[in-house]
Amino acid sequence: MVESVDIDDAGLVAVAVLLTVPGCPLKDRIRADVVNAVAKVPGVTGVEVRLGYMTDEQRAALKEQLRGAAGPEKTIPFNEPTSLTRIFAIASGKGGVGKSSVTVNLAAALANRGLSVGLLDADIYGHSVPRMLGLGADARPTQVAGMIMPPTAKTGVRVISIGMFIEGNTPVAWRGTMLHRALNQFLTDVYWGDLDVLLVDLPPGTGDIAISLAQFVPGAELVIVTTPQLAAAEVAERAGTIAVQTRQRIAGVIENMAWLPCPHCGERVEVFGSGGGETVVGALTRTFGVDVPLLGQIPLDPRIVAGGDAGEPFVLAHPDAPAAAELVKISESLAIRERGLVGRPLGLSPL
Repeated sequence: MVESVDIDDAGLVAVAVLLTVPGCPLKDRIRADVVNAVAKVPGVTGVEVRLGYMTDEQRAALKEQLRGAAGPEKTIPFNEPTSLTRIFAIASGKGGVGKSSVTVNLAAALANRGLSVGLLDADIYGHSVPRMLGLGADARPTQVAGMIMPPTAKTGVRVISIGMFIEGNTPVAWRGTMLHRALNQFLTDVYWGDLDVLLVDLPPGTGDIAISLAQFVPGAELVIVTTPQLAAAEVAERAGTIAVQTRQRIAGVIENMAWLPCPHCGERVEVFGSGGGETVVGALTRTFGVDVPLLGQIPLDPRIVAGGDAGEPFVLAHPDAPAAAELVKISESLAIRERGLVGRPLGLSPL
């Protein structure tokens, strides 16, 4: 996008930037970012930014650079043999267990480790990820030659959500086919770049989106979120057992709201009971015949809710809190997992 950089003897720098489309919603931010970056260079006395627009040929060249010249365009890059992106679908059997809060904080923790992280908000009906990551109503994707460039949160996480395509708090009333197409577009048309980790915030239950994701990205691993309550654990078990039908792997189980530290004595108060995470782990281990790990037990902390409302991930705002430490531990266990072979061609042929 940088067309030219000219510097005169007095230290005045003139930068010409070609925007991808007329009326680009990020033009003011691009101008400000260029001015701030160039002004920090020693010897610069002033910065002038000239904004222009790409021609059709220049947009086509950019598209080729980003997507590549060979192969069909409508492909899911995460299914390519060369992809090293680890994909984790964060699921729950029911709403209200803090699945989206866990997802957002895991994404922030992974990005804070220096990883390149994407977050796909696949909870079409109950999308809440943009607010939790501090992306306001003006955070809209940019279209470039048929591709969608996702906004980047201040945490460095690239985010896409249906909430970025609708006005205000308009409800989404879609049936299965529309949900299927929307998820497909998020995976094929969005330019995610070279991600280390992609987190997918699934809607509660075992409906269309969960099944479609397994079809589109068979290598995605499930992370099941539950609370200690037995009723929640039983429903979470069903959300994990769907992996038998979809032939996915389960990365583990997270028990959220596991306990509350007493503000007076510090002892654990089991507000929602105990043992829910272990119950789900035991049931899934018996179902799959392999050990399913309990990734962590996150304490209840009211500041997690406040951070989500303010768009400031709790794990970064309060790194010394017990809940933040547990979230970081969980993110580290996910960060070191290798990408599985499910859905990847092995290059073998029958004799």
